[in-house]
Amino acid sequence: GDTCVFGDMKIIAELYEPELIFLPIGDLFTMSPKEAAYACRLMNAKRVVPMHYGTFPPLIGTPEELRELTRELKTEILAIRPGETLSWPI
Repeated sequence: GDTCVFGDMKIIAELYEPELIFLPIGDLFTMSPKEAAYACRLMNAKRVVPMHYGTFPPLIGTPEELRELTRELKTEILAIRPGETLSWPI
């Protein structure tokens, strides 16, 4: 979760074909939405739960920005609020 984009994301995608990935988008200590969108491309992401954003002012990345940056990929951005749950399979 506390990471930046890295090339081995492509290897992870090829070996494990994840259906759902969690990516930080806060843009201070972790990836920005732009970097997360690049990670989505590396991982051929179908569904993404953005995390580590919006909890205090310096974390400026938003799910909407990630959604815009991945529009052509047709990646589903599943923004959940603190305390909400996500059922699997979606």
